[in-house]
Amino acid sequence: MQTMPAHAAHHDDREIETLEEFDATVSARGALAGFRVQAVDLTDRTRELLTTSAAGAVFLGCPMREEAAAKIRTDGALVFPPVPDLPFDPYRGLVYSPDELFASLADGYENTPDARAYAWFQRTKADRDVYASMLRAIHDDSVSDALDELLSGARVVGVMGGHAMRRGTPAYEGAARLGRELARAGLTVATGGGPGAMEAANLGAYAAPHDDEMLTDALRLLAKAPGFTPSITDWAAAAFEVRARWPKGGRSVGIPTWFYGHEPPNPFASHIAKYFANATREDGLLARSNAGVVFLPGAAGTVQEIFDNATPNYYESRGEPTPMVLVDRAHWTGKLPAWPLLESLARERPMRARIALVDRIEEAPEALKRLGS
Repeated sequence: MQTMPAHAAHHDDREIETLEEFDATVSARGALAGFRVQAVDLTDRTRELLTTSAAGAVFLGCPMREEAAAKIRTDGALVFPPVPDLPFDPYRGLVYSPDELFASLADGYENTPDARAYAWFQRTKADRDVYASMLRAIHDDSVSDALDELLSGARVVGVMGGHAMRRGTPAYEGAARLGRELARAGLTVATGGGPGAMEAANLGAYAAPHDDEMLTDALRLLAKAPGFTPSITDWAAAAFEVRARWPKGGRSVGIPTWFYGHEPPNPFASHIAKYFANATREDGLLARSNAGVVFLPGAAGTVQEIFDNATPNYYESRGEPTPMVLVDRAHWTGKLPAWPLLESLARERPMRARIALVDRIEEAPEALKRLGS
């Protein structure tokens, strides 16, 4: 089964991201010098803050009582206070969970934190306010930091493909089976976190610990709401029904963006690193896919991802080239002939040994294994 490491064991040991870590640090060291306390609610830790030296510490978006804030500032700590009336926390210490982004789904998707963050983005991106753009940048940097901590030591395989793939189709089932097989091989599946092929691969990883029937039954249940239009609420509700019926699914990562806010994140990724900046998200998703990437048939977005991935492999700017497997010969040689160009680029380069084109999705895991060895 997958071996995504536990969060707490791997993050920078100067970062405090939970109340438990705060208590343990204060108790063990008696001082907070040099620590970064990130988005931890310290309202009930006034006594500890008043009696512990915070010289050289940084507090990022931590709610606390005014007397505690005044005292730690006097110690020489740097305090970035929480930002009021924001639908997201720019200083967050962890990536998102589906339950967090889809809270209040019962009242309609438009009332969820995910939809409210998108609405805020739509309102602020047009007015060129440096304050709003700074908050977005801080948020995205916090998410990148949390994602690196989460994936430390994991073998990550990216699965790319179009958002238009509908539930209830053979292609969707194929992508789900691919995700399941990769997860069962001990890999951490990472996708763009949205609907379609991305959701199918995250669903497959979710299904990995369950018996084989579970995926068949889940696919049937999801087919009742085949796409996220006309109703994101119905589409997401069907996914949460699957999660409720088969809890304790396998872990995987979704890396979506509010830049494409009309596309909701899918609830099958156990960890969701959602960004405002699409460029940061695209590059981050591919850079973290250290065990290779499988490209399912897609359109412009998937073509862009193929060459975003090919460029560092060509120049070896991230070290040795990583495997790239393109699925569906007719699609990538005829409909959108990315493969001939990729092959030409790879000629006489080390990446030549790391690219493959397969006809069927079932061949992808074996190709990935072969290219990675």
